[in-house]
Amino acid sequence: MKYNTVQIEIHVPLSEDGYIFDVGSLYDGFQRLTDPRQARGKRFELALVLVLIVLAKLAGEDQPCGIAEWARARQAVLRTILNVSRSNLPSHSTYRRVLQKVVEPSELLSMIREFLEQLPSAGSSVLISLDGKTLRGSIGVGRTSGVHLLAAYVPREGIVLAQVAVAAKTNEITAAPQVLQAVDLRGKIVMGDALLTQRDLSVQIVESQGNDIWLAKDNQPTLQQEIADVFLPDEPFPGSSPIPDDFEVARTVTKGHGRLEERRLTTSSLLQGYTDWPYLKQVFQLERRVVHLKTGQVQQEVVYGLTSLTRAEAGPTHLLTFVRDYWGIENGLHYRRDKTLHEDATRMTHPRLAEAMAILNNLVIGLALRTGRRNLAAARRHYDACLPDALGLVLRCPARL
Repeated sequence: MKYNTVQIEIHVPLSEDGYIFDVGSLYDGFQRLTDPRQARGKRFELALVLVLIVLAKLAGEDQPCGIAEWARARQAVLRTILNVSRSNLPSHSTYRRVLQKVVEPSELLSMIREFLEQLPSAGSSVLISLDGKTLRGSIGVGRTSGVHLLAAYVPREGIVLAQVAVAAKTNEITAAPQVLQAVDLRGKIVMGDALLTQRDLSVQIVESQGNDIWLAKDNQPTLQQEIADVFLPDEPFPGSSPIPDDFEVARTVTKGHGRLEERRLTTSSLLQGYTDWPYLKQVFQLERRVVHLKTGQVQQEVVYGLTSLTRAEAGPTHLLTFVRDYWGIENGLHYRRDKTLHEDATRMTHPRLAEAMAILNNLVIGLALRTGRRNLAAARRHYDACLPDALGLVLRCPARL
């Protein structure tokens, strides 16, 4: 199938160094990836294909056809800057084929992590969110499941540190140790949802010099009840005094999007030494109350949790902030991949293709947000209009941006 492209005249000013890419740039990293193809018959270098995908994605294109059309419409300037000898840039089938058959996802992820760690202030935040996502675009006809990825994500920085495909007939619990092993946990705090509240993971994290925060729900009924009992109102017998507690409370009230939301987190250390959960130092009760201002409808929920952090390391105010940041993974990563980068709408039924594209989506989020633009859609419009800025992200070392 052939696509008619309209050539767009774009003027990209030369820098004082010309069009030479920096050592340590994203392009440099892509050039160091393993390319198993034989030189004979190889029309486009792996690094070139990946750079074009990233540039097109930064500019708002997500489907392979759209990526190919975007690049070919700008091929006059791109061929010059990227030193392409061929008269045309890759077709949409080339992008799919390279991601499916050439790129090794684990190597690509490792290279991107090293690149992102060069970014200014990278690694300054401590919270790492563990959460999984199914790529709906990878579910083929007649199938009920697709590629499911578990990621270690830094909410404050928009960076995915590690990501592992969950094997068929298993779940995130079996994949989580692999993800954690790929991350330097020293001085970090790992938080996951109730499914990942597992004793073995707590041991792995704390013995790797990190700390954990978990939620306790129905999959851990005994633990959940033990924590809930700590916060039950004390009803002393007549003539006796109430049992002293050590509760500390933090509260926040926010208003926005037609809602008034109150969060109240209460901590206690009373369960320490009275449960078999490894390295437990505090438990907490989180009460959330949401009032929908237009209708007056009220929603309330109570969530229980536990952590290896002592009160001196993280009081209720800090824990409340960590929990809110953790829940931000839905908007910060999953929503952006689904809605802004159209990940679920992109058909990628081959698992390796789907995983590689998800890794590049994570990269685009990290690249765009590092410039201070919190709105990814607006950032993509900017890079579509300002090709030199997009080129700077892929050709220059982060230290020089």
